[in-house]
Amino acid sequence: MRPVFRQQGGDLPLLISVPHDGRDIPDDIAARMSDAGRSMPDTDWHVAELYAFAREMGANTVVANYSRYVVDLNRAADDAALYPGQVATGLCPLQTFAGAAIYREGGVDDAEKAHRVETYWRPYHEHIRSTLDALRGQHGYALLWDAHSIPSAVPRLFDGELPHLNLGSNSSASCSPEIEAAVAGVATASRYSSVINGRFKGGYITRHYGAPKDNIHALQLEIAQRAYMNEQSTTMDVAKADDLRNTLRAMLESFLRAAKT
Repeated sequence: MRPVFRQQGGDLPLLISVPHDGRDIPDDIAARMSDAGRSMPDTDWHVAELYAFAREMGANTVVANYSRYVVDLNRAADDAALYPGQVATGLCPLQTFAGAAIYREGGVDDAEKAHRVETYWRPYHEHIRSTLDALRGQHGYALLWDAHSIPSAVPRLFDGELPHLNLGSNSSASCSPEIEAAVAGVATASRYSSVINGRFKGGYITRHYGAPKDNIHALQLEIAQRAYMNEQSTTMDVAKADDLRNTLRAMLESFLRAAKT
């Protein structure tokens, strides 16, 4: 079995998590999937590559290797809904964002779901927990940036077209207002449209680990994919990606600067 994640250490008090860019699906699961499921349309395409510069900055990184269709690392292990009253994509999804069946027949029973949690979900979260605790022990505080992307329009999940940059702090519960404002200010001043705590306020990772009173500040950034790639072909647009990285770097620098002061 391939490792659940790949990681790199750094000297900054910052951990960047990339939970949805994984493409691996175990053979026994893939054999039961539909064509739609095996094509993994809801992957956060190229997000790990988009943030590769952050490793050179000295950030710690953790990147999932397995598809969110195996288990969604940004959902609670008990599969509690993030946004009550809205369509839930689930811990072990049965449908794509567009509503297509991921499995040809059947689904994922409780025993299999529990196995996937223990095999794929728990190691990733144990790594986040231990890394944040170590960073806080070393620096006195820790920062978590949960990195995501999504198609600009997903009618089943939200109306219209998303802004380019969708920053979430669980309505300021996962990050201090001062730090949040500093990062949001960079997004607002950039060439990209942006919003904070709009449709995406942060998933389980941001909500679970962000604890400002304990000196752990967490933000999620959901990027509309038109900002850096061709959404029809899912290929990265090199020029767009390079431009976006300048803004991402400035946002991360403001995150670090605001937390230090």
